[in-house]
Amino acid sequence: MKLKLTYIFTITLLTITLCFLYSFSVSEDADVVSVKDRQLLINKTAYFIKGICYNPVEKGHTERSFTNIDIDLDIMKEAGINTIRVYLPIEEISVLDKIADAGIKVITSFGYNQGGQNDILSGSYLDYINKFKNHKAILLWELGNEYNYHPEWFDGDIKNWYSSLQSAARTIHHHDPYHPVASAHGELPDGDVLAATTNVDLWGMNVYRWDNPENIFKQWSALSDKPMYLSEAGSDSYMTVANHEFSKGENEKAQAHSLNNILDDVFEYRSINSGVLVFSFTDELWKAGNPNIQDVGGWAPASSGVPYDGTANEEYWGILGVDRDKKEAFYVLKEFYNKKN
Repeated sequence: MKLKLTYIFTITLLTITLCFLYSFSVSEDADVVSVKDRQLLINKTAYFIKGICYNPVEKGHTERSFTNIDIDLDIMKEAGINTIRVYLPIEEISVLDKIADAGIKVITSFGYNQGGQNDILSGSYLDYINKFKNHKAILLWELGNEYNYHPEWFDGDIKNWYSSLQSAARTIHHHDPYHPVASAHGELPDGDVLAATTNVDLWGMNVYRWDNPENIFKQWSALSDKPMYLSEAGSDSYMTVANHEFSKGENEKAQAHSLNNILDDVFEYRSINSGVLVFSFTDELWKAGNPNIQDVGGWAPASSGVPYDGTANEEYWGILGVDRDKKEAFYVLKEFYNKKN
């Protein structure tokens, strides 16, 4: 009887151990992503994000669709894009497979309250992470998008968000030690924010400082030794008012000029930052009015730093039009991203 109980105990212990090891295992094809000394690493090799924010909503629609994923990936490869940032997780494994086959990585963003769909509040984000953590396309997990501008979402106290962020990051580390956790902050987080969120491995920052983000790299260097990246940067291709050499109305030259200056700063300070996600891939006609036509207007928090008119015309942010026509900014991005440096 004692031998039988010992045998059962041994088998049970072995089963628990195997389950524990499996929960922390990484598949042969998956990459191990980590952070060290201000750098983002894939399989111990430094990785610099040459990225784009990607939310493909087609003309006449208001919801994201991947109907043009094959066309989009070909254009991304031409441009030298190696990373896309999505604002909602991609649930279609066929789409993730195509992205991985194109040699592109995904920054997957989770919202706090998405009605129980892959969100932090319900805990359903963990279902997604456990399902896709071994997928080749995954680069890192990103929690929240400039929530610091919205304390009203957290009972009027933004510290409630930072507490949730700290807890969620800790939980992700337990379930997936092979991909780091980030958060996309509106502008530069301060020391109090960083002290409250020590489980965040690296920081994304949505930065609109006209066409000159140089100072944020210096400020971050003095504040933290963790890696950082620009989770959003860029400008729209519409001038609400004339400014210097840029005329009022649709103006691709203004967008291209500002993007050139922004990317010049990003690449100059690559010893401090881990790259950039330019906002955005295509124009989104659903943002400011009738989704069948391109409207002027829209609103974004803290958008007064948008070059060169201080106004975010939300339907004109693409480096491509909604029909995938290439704007002048596309060629600027392509030149920077394809440089061998």
